[in-house]
Amino acid sequence: MNSSKSIVVHKVLGSLTFAAPIRRVVIAVVAVLFAALATTSGASAAKYAGVVIDAKTGKVLYSEDADSLRYPASLTKMMTLYLTFEALESGRISLNSKVPISKNAAKEPPSKLGVGAGRSITVEQAILALVTRSANDVATALGEYLGGSEQRFGHLMTAKARSLGMTKTTYRNAHGLPNTAQMTTARDQARLGIALRQHFPQYYGYFSTRSFSFGKQTIGNHNRLLGAVRGVDGIKTGYTGAAGYNLATSAQADGRSIVAVILGASSGARRNAQMTALVQRYLPQASSGRSSGDLVAKVQTPVAAEPVQATASLDDGHPNLPQTGPMPDPRYAGVAQASAYVAAPTGNAATAALSGMRPVAPGSSESVPVPQPAPAYMPNSGAMVAPAATTQSVAAASATPPDVDTVTTASTKPTSGWIIQIGTSPDKSLAMDLLRNAQEKGGQVLRSATPFTVAYNAGSQEIYRARFGGFDAQKDAVNACKQLKRKGIGCWAAAQ
Repeated sequence: MNSSKSIVVHKVLGSLTFAAPIRRVVIAVVAVLFAALATTSGASAAKYAGVVIDAKTGKVLYSEDADSLRYPASLTKMMTLYLTFEALESGRISLNSKVPISKNAAKEPPSKLGVGAGRSITVEQAILALVTRSANDVATALGEYLGGSEQRFGHLMTAKARSLGMTKTTYRNAHGLPNTAQMTTARDQARLGIALRQHFPQYYGYFSTRSFSFGKQTIGNHNRLLGAVRGVDGIKTGYTGAAGYNLATSAQADGRSIVAVILGASSGARRNAQMTALVQRYLPQASSGRSSGDLVAKVQTPVAAEPVQATASLDDGHPNLPQTGPMPDPRYAGVAQASAYVAAPTGNAATAALSGMRPVAPGSSESVPVPQPAPAYMPNSGAMVAPAATTQSVAAASATPPDVDTVTTASTKPTSGWIIQIGTSPDKSLAMDLLRNAQEKGGQVLRSATPFTVAYNAGSQEIYRARFGGFDAQKDAVNACKQLKRKGIGCWAAAQ
């Protein structure tokens, strides 16, 4: 409390007829309350900043204080997830890797998942906990798991921000709880949102998850725009007293695509209303033409520490996702460890084959043996990384008709051989953009490949798989995918 306010308090209370000792106590209590009120008043006055960027061209469609420093709050977890997806893609971890919950992580304040110290959850459960509940304990656990310590992970986050062109962003923790040194801008967060979408199409679908089951809990997504505003498919909410109400949003419809960020809104309701207005106004103004390619350069940075090994497992099984709303990538039932994979004979490619299992319907925990499985292969890793497709029953998958398109040449869906999938999108034209971008970057690798999309329904939403076919042998598809990954294109290979 400043000196002028202190003088006022003393003058007012000094006129009251308390005994001296009691007066001193009353003055001290009121001073504390006065200071708390002043702090709360200052925190609620967080300054608004916002930006809307065309995710195809990089054009700024709307901007207000977009480069002014603000607190990111839980938008921080977007970077935590970026580094998680990077570790998955490189093969350092798998979706079934166990993330240990330390005492430090378990004591984080809410929002939290509430897993006890000494236990563990899977990487996939951690991703879903961050996307939906914005769990601070899980964010800390992921930071310690990937970086060796939360402090070291903060340095990795900041280094990654710089490599992505987020020049004004500094991270100190993995969750976004108050730290005066942890600052960002609306433009930097929009840049990160675009990077998440373009660099990890195989994992981006997690941001659309509306709810997931963990133990006896059904955890809903804090993002109220999902399913309520046409085109919105993520990304992240955030709030602290000092930051105000933050929201990063991705929206795609009618071949148009934007990423928008609001920082410092005065309430959750006002934040949601403001973002709804921005999406409805600026999404129709975005380009409907071909994408300009990756707007944010993808730079693979070395990680200093190996993931911390979990010592105790929390056996909650795979999350049971609802049948309605957008779904994240699928999991394969009954496969909990990398030992379920058999290395393919491709030398240093370290390719892994899924053996004896097929996808099952959401909520099922039993494996389904397949006499002659069509294995899915992931390059650069002996551990599982799930394919970028939505969870659905085997019968539904086989009954889904292909949607064949022209990318650079007229083509039809291959009827045999091997395919590679590079991602999925709720928008057909954006799936085509994924294919075009891959062809441009892949060059010789995809010269004779056949591009096509496959449409299927995920609840009430139609999703498109972006694929290349025409590979005669397993090794051809695996080697092509390996070369694409070297060019920054995530993919997986499977028998047609």
